Amino acid sequence: MEVVVGKLSGFCFGVNNAINKTEELLKLEKNIYCLGEIIHNKQVIDKLKNEGIKFIEKIEEAANGCKLIIRAHGVAPEVYKKAKEKNIQLFDFTCPKVLKLHEQVNDVKKDSYIFLIGEKEHPEIIGTQGFAGRNISIIQDENDIDIAIKKLQSSHMKKLYIVAQTTASVQKFNMYTEKILEQINDVDIEINKSICDSTRLRQEEAEKISKKVDYMIIIGGKNSSNTQKLYSIAKENCESIHIQTKEDLDIEKIKKYSKIGITAGASTPKEIIKNVEEEIKKL
Repeated sequence: MEVVVGKLSGFCFGVNNAINKTEELLKLEKNIYCLGEIIHNKQVIDKLKNEGIKFIEKIEEAANGCKLIIRAHGVAPEVYKKAKEKNIQLFDFTCPKVLKLHEQVNDVKKDSYIFLIGEKEHPEIIGTQGFAGRNISIIQDENDIDIAIKKLQSSHMKKLYIVAQTTASVQKFNMYTEKILEQINDVDIEINKSICDSTRLRQEEAEKISKKVDYMIIIGGKNSSNTQKLYSIAKENCESIHIQTKEDLDIEKIKKYSKIGITAGASTPKEIIKNVEEEIKKL
């Protein structure tokens, strides 16, 4: 049995940065809050809980004067405002690529209507939307395109700015952008393919590997957006499975295949990937 492991599997820069800074902070401080899961990985979250991190969903849940981590996904401007009102000390670990996206939409919002391609309920989208002002439409699927165009036309704005969640599907972004361009010809359009390089390259690698193997294993949290996209790409080319740890493997099924591919989302620790690889190599 041959096992092919993606070279780009594991933490991306933004996730690695957030985790490293959080662990450094834990050496110096106690009773730290984190707004949302710092990354979409249950094993990492459980470990940080045991080390003293308190995860909350809303800033209103944070105690006045506490210490609060902003995770890699970033937050909307009102969160910073509320933190100041509650005298909260912020440790902002927002991914630099997400911060850049916030700056970009904030810069164009006065003159341009914004189409933001991504997942409506994803924390990155919610945060970015806060910087974009009122003239914005979120496009998650094809049905949202017509709705967004109608809102653009109703706004009477003559400039359109098309941008993406940093972990969006490259394939979907290209497809949706093409459909938008087919339907609009009376406004100036600027396209910002803001999908980060790590996401793009990881998706390209998953595409290549899944075309060469019999069975593909994608490792990552069930609520990880970028991991779900890797799984979506892989299953178009071969039989695939999305797991969180080696315990989720179907060993009897794997035995039927001669060439296995492995890749992982940006929130998956190297140790978990290695454990899966070693479990398969035992066969």
